[in-house]
Formats: sequence, structure tokens, C-alpha cells
Amino acid sequence: MAARSLALRLIVGAGVWIAVALLAGGFTLSRLFEDTVENSFDARLVVLLESLVAVAELTPEGQPQLTRSVGEPRFDQSYSGWYWEIAENGKVLLRSRSLWDQDLPLSDKTATTEAYRHDVIGPDNQPLRLVEREITLPGSTHRLRFGVAGETGEIDAAVRSFNTTLIWSLGLLGLGLIVALLIQIRFGLQPLRRIRRAIIAVRTGRAQRLEGEFPLEIAPLSNELNVLIEHNAAVLERARTQVSNLAHALKTPLSVLTNESNAAEGPLAETVRRQTASMRQQIDHYLARARTAAAARVLGVRTEADAVAEDLRRTLERIHVDRRIRIETKLPAGLAFRGERQDLEEMLGNLADNACKWAKSQVSIAGRREGSRIHLIVDDDGSGLLAAQRDQVFQRGNRLDESVPGSGHGLAIVREIAELYGGSVELGDSPTGGLRATLTLPAADAA
Repeated sequence: MAARSLALRLIVGAGVWIAVALLAGGFTLSRLFEDTVENSFDARLVVLLESLVAVAELTPEGQPQLTRSVGEPRFDQSYSGWYWEIAENGKVLLRSRSLWDQDLPLSDKTATTEAYRHDVIGPDNQPLRLVEREITLPGSTHRLRFGVAGETGEIDAAVRSFNTTLIWSLGLLGLGLIVALLIQIRFGLQPLRRIRRAIIAVRTGRAQRLEGEFPLEIAPLSNELNVLIEHNAAVLERARTQVSNLAHALKTPLSVLTNESNAAEGPLAETVRRQTASMRQQIDHYLARARTAAAARVLGVRTEADAVAEDLRRTLERIHVDRRIRIETKLPAGLAFRGERQDLEEMLGNLADNACKWAKSQVSIAGRREGSRIHLIVDDDGSGLLAAQRDQVFQRGNRLDESVPGSGHGLAIVREIAELYGGSVELGDSPTGGLRATLTLPAADAA
């Protein structure tokens, strides 16, 4: 399911790129900062080295001495991590107080006019950056090696502090970008949600076409769906017209045959009357099935069940006024059938009329919705049916009691129409003592 989510795809795709960009940017910034700190550290060492050379001079005995302080207080603190040293041919002539009795590992690199930088291990195993240079002081022909060293832990501490701040900053930036992305996706996909609501309105019968303005990228889809809906309605209308034309074309010859057979006497006329009556019933039956099958697949068909039940109540109470049958409807408002009103009237009307014929004094029509189905329940307080007889009454033309008027086709028609809509009808025992008929049909969404 997640793989089919457009929003999730956009979030994951953008999230991956944001993470890659932030990681690459963070790594680059960290490296640039580290290089800057190292260069600054090295530049400071070079300045201190030049200051050391500037304050150094030779005594009359040819020994180097400093005329004043170099300017770094930590040179006077023991093992402070900042040291200087002056040597000649590997022999230490003068060192900073911070070295105490230790020596710096000066190199024997060939003399050069540029300062030589390298990393060494100093007193107490301190990691040091050492800058050294060979200098010939005025009044001397010997080259002295000057060296200044600083503990590189300062570089590491500065880089760690920067990286910590960088991680928090990039983390907050990433979080902000994700939030902005979610807002953008929600805003960007809003037209799809609108078109979904428009389609639901069409499917539930609240609209005949997709209404509203859509972005340029969505408008072609909306237009094509409207064309499809209109085409579907046109095909249905043509089918209904053809069904109606066929009915008229067949019923006219059948009427002629019926009239001729009624005017004549004898076995042939009787046979013609029976066969034309059977043909008329078959035509009505299969034309109704064709109409219902088309209606069951059309979009936007919706019928309020409570309105149909109320109309049936008023009609049936007038029909059975002499028997004083009381009909009660208990259907919740908004309970809707996804199908044609006339089909629901025929199904529910047959069940309710059948209940009125067998009821003693009371019939009830109730309804409820369960998921994507509605259940319409018709109860009577009559004598009911045995379990073995309930399947027989659904057979076309089968009547268990000839004392009650009817053709024996009603329940069969109800079952056939219900099945065309993917529904069903079942018979059971009623709490009032008679028969309960439960009609299950597809539900229409709330308007």
C-alpha cells in the first residue's frame, strides 16, 4: 500500500535528497572549518617564530639570548603545550621555561628560507605542531635552528565544538525542510483530494459531473472523466430507448394475437391465448432485467430508502384499508440505496405487499447500514412459513396458498433484481410471529 502512495513517494524521494545534501554540505563545511583553523594555527606559530627570531641576539661569548619576552605567557608555564627552542647542530642552546628539562624533536632538514612545519610528540606525549627555521644571527657565521611548537588539541577542540554546532544546525534545518516539504505536498496534492470529492459526489448521485476549477495538470483528467460520465449516461439512455422500442415492437403483434384469440373459440384459440400471455410475461421480465442491469452499473444513481418506504406505506394502507393493516416504517434518515428508485420500489413493494397479504394486523419496514450494504427488513405478524417452504416461494409462478390473490412471481422478481445489484433476499422468522424478509443491497454514500 505504501508503495502506491504518491505523497509517500514524494516525501521519501525528497527526504533522501535532503539528507544527502545536508550530509555532503555538513562534511564540506566541517572540512573547510578544520582547514581554516589549521591554517590559522600554523600562521600563529609562524608569527611566534618570527617574534622569537626578532628578540634573539648573541652574547659576546656567542651564546643566544632574548632581549625581551616573545609575547606568549604560556611559554613560561611548565608543560603548557606551547614551547620554543634554539639549537645548533642538534645541541640545545636555549629553550622556553615551559619545556623545563625537555627538548623539542627538531629536525635536521636542509636549511631553507621557508618555515618547516610538521607534527611531533612533545612532553607528556602531547601532540604538537612544530614550526622551525634556520637563521644566521648578526655577528655570527653559524646557523641556528629556531623552533616554536603548539599543542594541536586546540585545533581538535575547536573542530569538535564547530561540528557539534553544525550537527544541531543542520538537524534543525533538515527538520524545517521536512516540515516545509509536508506542507508543500499537502498543498500541492489538494487538487487531487478535490477531484476525489467531486468523483464521490458523482458516484453518490449528488452531482451529474465533476464541478470546479482544477490546475492545468489536473484539468485534462477532469475533462476526460466528465466525457466518460456523459458517454456512460448516453449509452444508458440509448439502451433504455432500444429496450422501450423493442417492447413496443413486440407488444403490438402480441396484442393483435391476443385480440384475435379472444374473438375466436376452440383449442387453437385457447393455446394462442396461453402462449401470448406467457410471451408477454417473458418479455416484461427480460426487458426489466435488461433495464435493471444497465441501471446497476450507471454512476450517480442514488435512492433514499426512507422516502420509498414512506410512499409504500401510504399506498399499501389504502389498498388494504378493509383489513385495517397497520404499517410502521423505521428507517434512519440518510439510508440510501445505490440504484434506481423504481427498482427499489418494485423489490421493497413486493416484499411489503406480500407481508400485508399474510399479516393479521401489523407490518413493519425497518432498515440499517452495515459497511457498504444496507439491510431492509420487512416483518409481519402472520402465520409465517416453514423452513422447507422458504426456497419454494422464490420459484417463479409457485404459490403455496391459492386463497390469497397473486401471481407467484413477486418474490422471484425481488430476488432477480437484488442479484443484478449484487444483493440478496432472505426469509426467516419474525419476532412478531410471522415471516421476516431481509433485503440486502449496495449502499450509497451519505449525501
